Amino acid sequence: MIFFVTVLRALAAMIITNAHYVGVYPTDLIANGGLLGDVIFFAVSGFCLANPKLGFFRWYGKRISRIYPQVWLITLLYALIGIFSFAESGVFGLLVYPTNYHFVASIMVLYIPFYFVSKYLLTRETDGRRWLWILFAAVLAAQLAVYIFAVDKTVYTVDTVRKPFIRFLFAVAMLIGVYFRMYLPKYRNKNRVINWIVLVCLLPVYFVSKIAFSKYAALSNFQILNQYILLLLLWFVFRCFAGIDGRLEHLPQWVKKIIGFISEITLEIYIVQIGIIPFFAKLVPFPLNWIVLTSVIVGGAFLLHFVTKQLVNGFVYLIQKVRKQIR
Repeated sequence: MIFFVTVLRALAAMIITNAHYVGVYPTDLIANGGLLGDVIFFAVSGFCLANPKLGFFRWYGKRISRIYPQVWLITLLYALIGIFSFAESGVFGLLVYPTNYHFVASIMVLYIPFYFVSKYLLTRETDGRRWLWILFAAVLAAQLAVYIFAVDKTVYTVDTVRKPFIRFLFAVAMLIGVYFRMYLPKYRNKNRVINWIVLVCLLPVYFVSKIAFSKYAALSNFQILNQYILLLLLWFVFRCFAGIDGRLEHLPQWVKKIIGFISEITLEIYIVQIGIIPFFAKLVPFPLNWIVLTSVIVGGAFLLHFVTKQLVNGFVYLIQKVRKQIR
């Protein structure tokens, strides 16, 4: 994989996890920015999965096999110790459409349209670059229409990740990932100082606008602008990190191994922390609680990754053995 994408995946995991550290820091203002991590992750997914080669069912099956074994294993564990309840959420709500993990629910839904537009529209044979801009315009137009006619603008809701409206934002983020895959030579190792200046300026603009739209009722009708600022911020995150890909490749090997390790277990980091953070957030004073909590999350994520991998490999081995015996 192109290394700056590995860096962005690890960065997204860290940003999302930090945003969940409510009660960990002396002030919860530090525990912020989770939606930025989300859109980076969706953009990375779009980048990596662009131009699929397999048929839909095999391709979607691979996505299921990458995500659901981990979800099932940790969900069953958390149900056994009382963190989740089948009585409240039901089997469907916990294991099929796992709304306790909004990211999983959203990505599994968005994978379906993403596959078809990526395979049949965003190709050289169909003038994919032109279609990409058409899709950008169509999704943004649909997002604006739904916002105008269907979203409650009396309260700040555009950041609510458990509401379907957020998927317009995630869909555009995936298309941004596809864009940078298509135009990678234009941006890779083309570092520009102005890009970093814009990125640094957009960060406070995004967070200040989020506070303003959520705090002041007079501005609530315009809260959709916060999502547009976030998408622009995402664009420059990709431009900046693509521009220094070569420099990132020359990082010390031990640093690259840590980044690669975090990138490999990002899904597991995301899904284990729900049951860990509430217990360790205030167990000991800051900053010791941060160190303990982060260590437990990373350790738990690695253990889940390892155990699931062994179970899946064992299951595949048994299936192959049964097939050979049948033949």
